[in-house]
Amino acid sequence: HRLRELAFLNSGVVIKLIDRRHAEPVEILLHSEGGVEAFVRHLDKSKSPILKDVIVIRGKKEGIELDLALWWNDSYHETMLCFTNNIPQRDGGTHLSAFRASLTRVMGAYIESSGLAKKEKVSVSGEDAREGLTCVLSVKVPDPKFSSQTKDKLVSSEVRPAVEGLCSEGLSTWFEEHPVEAKLIVAKIVEAAAAREAARKARDLTRRKSALEISSLPGKLADCQERDPAKSELFIVEGDSAGGSAKQARNRENQAVLPLRGKILNVERARFDRMLSSDLIGTLILALGTGIGRDDFNADKLRYHKIILMADADVDGAHIRTLLLTFFYRQMPELIERGHVFIAQPPLYKVTKGKQSRYLKDQAEMDAYLIEEGVSEATLDLSDGERRTGMDLQGLAREAKAFKAGVDRLAQRAPAFAIEQAALGGLFDENAAVDQGLLDRVSTGLDRYAEEGDGPWSGAPGDQGAVVFNRVRRAVAETIVLEEALIRSLDARRLGERAHAFDGVFDVPATYRRKDRSAEIRGPLDLLATVLEAGRKGLSIQRYKGLGEMNPDQLWETTLDANARTLLKVQVNQADDADDLFAKLMGDVVEPRREFIQENALDAAVDV
Repeated sequence: HRLRELAFLNSGVVIKLIDRRHAEPVEILLHSEGGVEAFVRHLDKSKSPILKDVIVIRGKKEGIELDLALWWNDSYHETMLCFTNNIPQRDGGTHLSAFRASLTRVMGAYIESSGLAKKEKVSVSGEDAREGLTCVLSVKVPDPKFSSQTKDKLVSSEVRPAVEGLCSEGLSTWFEEHPVEAKLIVAKIVEAAAAREAARKARDLTRRKSALEISSLPGKLADCQERDPAKSELFIVEGDSAGGSAKQARNRENQAVLPLRGKILNVERARFDRMLSSDLIGTLILALGTGIGRDDFNADKLRYHKIILMADADVDGAHIRTLLLTFFYRQMPELIERGHVFIAQPPLYKVTKGKQSRYLKDQAEMDAYLIEEGVSEATLDLSDGERRTGMDLQGLAREAKAFKAGVDRLAQRAPAFAIEQAALGGLFDENAAVDQGLLDRVSTGLDRYAEEGDGPWSGAPGDQGAVVFNRVRRAVAETIVLEEALIRSLDARRLGERAHAFDGVFDVPATYRRKDRSAEIRGPLDLLATVLEAGRKGLSIQRYKGLGEMNPDQLWETTLDANARTLLKVQVNQADDADDLFAKLMGDVVEPRREFIQENALDAAVDV
C-alpha cells in the first residue's frame, strides 16, 4: 500500500517489490506515469465520475510545490488524501485547510455569478462543494513542521498562503475554461445543498418529537442500569426473536440490547435526508445518543463505549452486518477510529462428543474441526510406500477442501469427477499443450471411477478447442465434453493451480486407514469426503439457523459473557482501501462488484 502511494506521488519512478515468503518469489512492479491524476482515477475505480477528465493543478510559490488532483463522482462521500514530502497526513493540516478555503471561495463565487443557487433558493457551503469529491493533495515543503512524531498533521504556517494562492488561481482558471463541465459540478453542489437543507429540517423535526416524548430512547431498546458509558455495552441484534433471547440472556447491569427488524437502509446509495427518514436508522441514532451529521454529531455523547453488532452466522446475517458497518463507516467514522465498534461471533454449530460439548463459529470452523477429528489416528498410504499422517495429512485434507470449492464452481458444466481428473492431469494449466499424453493421463484418472462392466475412457480433441472423452457403459455410448470456454476460464485456471498441491499423490489411488476402517482414495474429492465422514463418527451436531434458536443460557455462554466470548474489533488501517471496498460492495456501479466476486469466489464458502 505504501509503495503504491509512492509510485503515484513520484510519476515515472519504478518500484519493484519481491515477496520471497512463497516457494516461488512473487514480483510486483509499481509504476505510474500519470502521477496524482492516476492516483485519483485509481481511488475512484469503483465509482461513477461526473467529469470525463481529472482536474489537475500544479505550481510552485515561495519555495512550496503543489501537486493537486480532484475529481467529482456521483456518491455522497468525500475522499481526501494529503501528503507532505511523500509523507501521508491522516489528520490533514495547513495544506488541507488552505485547499478547502480556496475551493469554497472559488466555488461560491462561480455559483453566485451563475445565479443557480438563487434559482434553486439554497445557500451553498464548503461541505456541499466537497460531496462526492475525491482529491489527492501533495505538497513539497523545504522545512515542514508537524504536530507530532507520527507526522499525521502539518502545522507549517507558511504553507497556507502559498497553497491557497495556487489553488485559487488554478481552480478559477479551470472554471473559466470549462463552462460545460463546471455546470455539471455546480448542479451536483446545488443538489447537495438542497439535500442538506432537507436533512436539517428532518433533524429539527426529530428533535421536536424527542422533546415532546416522555422518553427520548427508542421503545425497543432494553437499556442497562449502568450510566458510565465506559462500562456499558450495546448489542445491535438482527431480528425480534434473537432480540428476545438476547434480552433474557444479557447482564442487565451493563448490557443493553437493541433489536433491529429487517435490513437497514444502504447509506452508500442514499443521501443524508433520505437516510434520516429511515425509521431503523432513526432508532439507532437515538439509542447511540451522539446525534448525526457534521454539525450535530458528538462522539463524546456516546452512551455505550462497546457497540457490538450481533447477526446470524449466515448470508443474510453477513449482509445486515455489512449494512451496519457501511452506516458507521460513512456516518460515524469517529466511533470506529476510537475503537467502539465490535462484531460478535455467535456460533453456527454445537458439537457434542460423549459428555463434552463445543461451539463452532461457522461452516469453515466446523469443517476444520471435522478434518482434525477425521485425520486423528488415521494414515494415508501412497502407492510409492510414502505414508501421510498427523499435520501432513491434515494439511492435505485442507487443500482438498479448497480444491473441492473450485470443482463445485465448475460442476454445473461437467461431472465433478471429470473436473477433478482434468485438473489433476494438467488440462487446466495456463500453457498446457493438449496432446495425446495429457488426454491419456486424464482418461486413466476417469477410469478409476469405473464400475464393473464399464469400458475404458478415451480422450480426443473436439470442435472449437473442446476436449471430448468417450466410453461404452453396458453397451451404451457415454460422452463427456469439456468446452474450451470451461478449460480456459479463470475458475479452471485457479483450480489447475490448486491441483499442483497434489502432484505425485494420486497418480495411483492411495489408501486411507483409520482404526478398523480402510478406503480407496482416487483423488482430493474422495479424500475430503472420507475424512469428513470419519470426523462425524460419534458426534452429535446441532446447527443453529439463527440467534433466535439459541436458548438464553447458550447465547450468554457463547456470545454475551465477557469472560468467554470472542469479539472482532472493527478497525480501518488504510482509509482509501476501506473507501474503495465499501464503494465496490455497496455502491451503484456493478462491474467492480462482479470482478470482486469473481476474484474471491474460490476462497468463499456460500451457506445456502
